[in-house]
Amino acid sequence: MRLVTTSRRSFLRGAASSLALPFLPSLARAADPVAPVRLAFFYAPCGIHMPAWTPTLTGPDYDLPYILEPLLAIQSKVSVLTGLDNEAAIFPVAGDHARGTGTFLTCSPLAEPQEPILNGISVDQVAAQALGSATMFPSLELGLEGGATTGDCDSGYSCAYVRSIAWAGARTPMPKVTDAKLLFDRMFAGVSPTLSAEAARRRAVLRHSVLDAAVEDAERLSTTLSYRDRQKLDEYLTSVRELETRIDASETMTCPVPQRPESTQDRLEQLDNLLDLGVLAFECDLTRVLSFMFGNGGSNATYSFLGVTGAHHELSHHQGRPEYHAALMEIDRWEVGRFVSFLQRLDARRDESGVSLLDQSLVMFGSEIADGDAHSHRDLPVLLAGSGGGAVVPGRHLVYDSEPVANLFMSMLDAFGAPQSSFGLDGTSTLPGLS
Repeated sequence: MRLVTTSRRSFLRGAASSLALPFLPSLARAADPVAPVRLAFFYAPCGIHMPAWTPTLTGPDYDLPYILEPLLAIQSKVSVLTGLDNEAAIFPVAGDHARGTGTFLTCSPLAEPQEPILNGISVDQVAAQALGSATMFPSLELGLEGGATTGDCDSGYSCAYVRSIAWAGARTPMPKVTDAKLLFDRMFAGVSPTLSAEAARRRAVLRHSVLDAAVEDAERLSTTLSYRDRQKLDEYLTSVRELETRIDASETMTCPVPQRPESTQDRLEQLDNLLDLGVLAFECDLTRVLSFMFGNGGSNATYSFLGVTGAHHELSHHQGRPEYHAALMEIDRWEVGRFVSFLQRLDARRDESGVSLLDQSLVMFGSEIADGDAHSHRDLPVLLAGSGGGAVVPGRHLVYDSEPVANLFMSMLDAFGAPQSSFGLDGTSTLPGLS
């Protein structure tokens, strides 16, 4: 066996260069020639009480039924889309929560119960893959409830389907972050809220220098390595160059770093912390694609803070009982209210051109089913906020005749700059009437 010797200095430099470096959001960034569009997707479990959701008036100045009353403060920037269907979730066996949740953003039929997971790529991940390394995180997946993606969670369907709406591929559900402290650490690892712009600049220059040294040392070392070790080294160099690309593609800005939140069991505090960081991720251009789950599919979360007795999924099987309807209306209204809170936070932030982040975004809200008792995947509850940089005229109630929700996703991808010729099972064109 042939032995390779290297100097102690070379070894130590190589070892040091392999250390993970913290992300610094205050970096020198090359300004985008066009203001970027951001996409966000909000999922609410167990359906919506539709009689208290659907407006009777169409067009602008639509009326606001009880569940939608929280929209009043921002109604001109939110559209209600009636008559959208998810054909991929319709299948004549039990498991509608799994199918509705699993196909919520993919619009692709799932593998049958008891079979290994199989899905399509979700709309958010299509956008994330098109975005590539232009942002530090191609996408962020957030939610209030966690859990493993293994096991049986709904009539033989895998837990992967009820706990993930983001799918990077047929067998790759994206795990979501439920702890705001962990999300903060991921977004701002190694960054001090008091770091000055000059200090951040010096650290960015140092970071480039370290990366350059890592590449120089690795390339010098490669001639002395075995074939297998060279392969490993090539993978390392690829990751270093991807990091360089992300730094070079960034635009100049100073990101407002908040105080690190603490982990909490309080659902309301957890939600506010996650939404605050989600808005900040958009503002700092850490990502342009985000998904959020108020709960897992068929969630049995309780809402005693709303004065509601009983678990959500159980209440959704209302069988026409007025007291269940009343409880569901309070839960649904609360979810819409928190969605509005996110929109208002976006609307209050401005990009470098002075346009609100909401106006540069498209933010969708929906559920895996319509009525929770009927488990219908037709005429789904859907809201669309923002204008996507002018691609969409917001603030209207639009009524469709059994239009695929996949076509809405095609419109969102088109506005994002990632147009598709088709999407999912039945997406064939952009949704008419949005612009």
